[in-house]
Parts: sequence; structure tokens; C-alpha cells
Amino acid sequence: MAEQVWDHECDVLVIGSGAGGLTAAVVAADQKAHVIVIEKGKLFGGTSATSGGVLWIPASYLAQQAGAKDSVEEAFTYVKDLTGDEGSDDLIRTYVTQAREMLRYMMQHSDVQYSAIPYPDYQSHRTGGKKGYRNHDVTPLDGRVLGDDLERLQRTHPSNMLFGKYVWNTAEASKLITRTPGWMKAMASTLWRYYSDVGQRLKSSRSRYLTGGNALIGRLKLSLDKRGVAIWTGTGLQELIRDADGRITGVIAQQGGRRVAIGARRAVIMAAGGFERSKDLRARYLKASPNTDWSGSQPYNTGDALVAAMAVGAATQRLDSAWRAPTVHVPGEDRARPLFIERSLPGAIIVNQAAKRYMNESTDYHLAGQAMVDNDLPGAGTSPSFVIFDAVFKWRYPMGPVMPMLPVWMLPRAVRSILYSDATIGGLARKLDLDPAVLEQTVSRFNASVENGRDEDFHRGENFYDSLFGDPRLPKNPALAPVSKGPFYALRIYPGDIGTNGGLVTDTHGVVLDQAGKQIPGLYATGNLVASPMVRSYPGGGATLAPAMTFGYLAARHAMGANS
Repeated sequence: MAEQVWDHECDVLVIGSGAGGLTAAVVAADQKAHVIVIEKGKLFGGTSATSGGVLWIPASYLAQQAGAKDSVEEAFTYVKDLTGDEGSDDLIRTYVTQAREMLRYMMQHSDVQYSAIPYPDYQSHRTGGKKGYRNHDVTPLDGRVLGDDLERLQRTHPSNMLFGKYVWNTAEASKLITRTPGWMKAMASTLWRYYSDVGQRLKSSRSRYLTGGNALIGRLKLSLDKRGVAIWTGTGLQELIRDADGRITGVIAQQGGRRVAIGARRAVIMAAGGFERSKDLRARYLKASPNTDWSGSQPYNTGDALVAAMAVGAATQRLDSAWRAPTVHVPGEDRARPLFIERSLPGAIIVNQAAKRYMNESTDYHLAGQAMVDNDLPGAGTSPSFVIFDAVFKWRYPMGPVMPMLPVWMLPRAVRSILYSDATIGGLARKLDLDPAVLEQTVSRFNASVENGRDEDFHRGENFYDSLFGDPRLPKNPALAPVSKGPFYALRIYPGDIGTNGGLVTDTHGVVLDQAGKQIPGLYATGNLVASPMVRSYPGGGATLAPAMTFGYLAARHAMGANS
């Protein structure tokens, strides 16, 4: 075999510029590695940049400083309870013990800054669950410090912005979505911050006030700049290269239409996201939700790294699994809009094609999306389903791309094209090709449960998370308000996702394993590319980003021979 000739060489090659990859790059550079990061897209930041940027980290020192009581044992018990027999005890224990160490390291050695917040686990009622302070919110960033890199940063998902356009922080978003006291001041602040930045408005529609995933990736980029680590955008992985001993020694990539060979003396760390935007892979593995238009993830997640790793013998698990969410697809947009919170707000219900409810609408988005998959039955299909709301809801709250307080004629044409409305429930049913009598009965039964203050069918509002986005002014149940005042509205919703969570099998160091369970030397992976330690569960907000960063941290340390 001829010796491979490299166009470029480094110690550690990171594939993907999301939070997991950039964390690995920072940590490897701190271990004196020469690091290169490659990114297929024209913009850096990946799915992480489009996200809310929250990290789910149990028993952190930040939570302790906030007065929270937690332990790694409680966290292990909680995650194990959710994952069942599919969960790897070793991976779960590694995560709950090392995530807080990763956070401490990044807080002390990089520009990454977080605070623990009183946001609950998604299933806080389960054994080991907590009602706050496992979630960590990133500190906002003034985008001016990024200079020209601001325009190269992947933009925030429209679902995470006011009116799909204006950047807000966590406190503002909470008040505005639920219309709790102070919401008008929060709206004024959000709009003023955007429009008062006259210099930026003359150049770009982009805000220079960065929150969420944009703030996280911006802070990681600043950290890499200080270490002299470059991100090569427009550079996509094609093939992993092995030597005669089976060690991964580099990659073949495509850069500007040219084949480029990049050698990695110590490790290739893959953090390139899942495969949810690949038509072929989605049709093969995500058969319950095969349409790429239903995914809320950014378009470059097409599974290139997964395919390349499988070609060198890597093992995989749970390729049928994803971080689920009900989504709305707006024509012309390059990704669907997940209904993270809107379903939970009082006064909306979800029905199947038999015009009947089939879930607790106020549950977390992962469980709601999974309910759409699990309940897709002949004669009562859930793909699509329909979210139904009335004039009161339409005025008070957002529903995906449908903004509150705006008359329908002011909504964008693409949004108007997917919004159904009618003066009566029966009329709305006919427009949706639903049985009018059944939908009227469904709405009537739901409204009766509002009167009683108890959802006998699906127990909406009976656990702590359900009431998080409720209205405390409702006298009997903050999650329940009637669907009673016309005109009535509906959107088609689909069993979408925000990424896959099945993929490559890795060990506790992030090393990729082959089909015999042995390490593939020189090859590491993290993020949505791997079979998540959370298995098919979603413990809380940030249970995607935090493991990606944690195992990126561990991979870099292991690759460079540092003590874990």
C-alpha cells in the first residue's frame, strides 16, 4: 500500500463546528495540539448555533452556588429510570459525573459563561427528577466582538426568536410567550434593542445581541481565536483514511470542488451532527417520519460522518431514534418550526385524522413528538395531526409561525397559506377533511374538562412541567383553557425532530467502537452523530448539547493522553 500523502496535517482534526466539536477543539488546543476544524456548510456553528444553547448538567457547582440540592446519584437514578434496560450504566455514570467537570473547565479556561436557572427536568415527577437548576443558560454576547465572523455564524432558528426575527433572552421570552406581568416591557426592550442598533440595521437584518446557541458558539469561536485554531468552512468529509494497522490517520475532504487529504497524527474527532436531513438515510431508518421537510434541524446534517464511519466498520445503535418534536412546515423555509412551547399554552388541542385527541398537549416536545409516532394508526392517523385553537388563543399566544395580536392578513403569505380558519368548529373540520360531528364532540368534551379543572382523558396539567407554560390566573388548572370563541384556527403538524439521537457506538472516552466492540484507534465521535447516552429519552432542556460538549471534552483529553 502506497504511503498516504497529505495536503495538510495536524494533531487533532475536528469534523463539525457545533458545540461538541468546538469544545473538543478548545480542550485539545489546551493540551498543545495543533487543531484544525472543518465544517461542510458555508456558516459555522451547526445545529448548536440554531438552538436555545441550554445545557442539562446535574449537580454543577453553579447550581450549588444557587442553593440547589442535587447529586450525581440522583441524576444517575433519574436518567436510568428514563432509559431503562437500553441505557448503558457506564455511559450514563460517565456523563453525570463528567458533565459538571466539563462545565467547570470551560468556565475557567474559555470564554464560555453559564448560569444555573430554575427550570425543571422534563419529567421532574420521576425518581431523581428535579424542579430546577439542572438547566444552565448561556450568558448573552455582544456580537461586535466577533467582527466579520458574525455574518459567518449560523443564525438562530426562527422558533427561538420573537416573531421569528427578533433575538430575546430567556427572561424576555418567558414573559412574552406566557403574557405574564412585564410582557409589554419585555417586548418594548426586545424591539428597541434591535431597531436602536442603527449602524447594524443599515448593514444587515442580523442582531448583534447574541443569546442561546449563537452566544454559545460565538463564545467558543472567541476561545478558538485566542488559541489560533481555524474553522475551515465549505469543507466536507468524504472518507476516513486508515493505515495498515487499522488506525484512523486522517480524512479525504471536499473543499471548493477540490479533493483534499488532511492527516491527523493523534485523532479524528467527529462531531458532524445526525442524518435527519438525508432523504435516503431518513427513508431507511426513520420510517415513521420519513420526510426531511418535517425536521427542524439545519440542512447540512445529512449523515456524511455516519456513513464514513460505517465504511470503516463502526458499530451503530438505535438508528430509528430521534429527538422528536411536533413541527410545522412553512413553504419556502429551509427547516420546519418545532412547537417547543406553543402546544403547552392553555386553549389549544391536538387531534388526529379521526378528529380526536390522543395526547397530553402540555407534555414536553420530545414526548409529544413520540406520541405522534406511536399513535399513527389506520383510520386515526397522526401524520399529519391538527392543532386547533380559538380567537382568544390567537390574540394572546404564538402558535409556530402564527404570531399573536396580528390580524391574519398581516401574516406572511406563506404562513397564511397553511393556516385554516372558520367561524365554527364544524366549518373548520370540513376544511381539514375531518368529521364535523366528531370534532365538535371532541372540543365539547375538552371544554367540559376545563370547567371541571381536570383532563380525565390525558391528565393535562397534573405534573409540574405541564403548568410551566400555563396561566396562573386560571382558577382550576393553569394548563386548561377552553377552545370556545370563534373564529377557530388550525395548522397541520407533523412528527418531526430537532436531530437524530441514534448513531455510532462509543465508549466512555468517546472512542468509536467497531462491530466486535473494540476501539477503532484514532477515531472519536460525539453529539447527534452517536447513540446518545440518554437512549430514547429526553431528561431536560439541553440534554442534547451538554452530552455533545462533555464527550467532546473527554475525547480531546483522551486523544492527547490527559488524565480524565
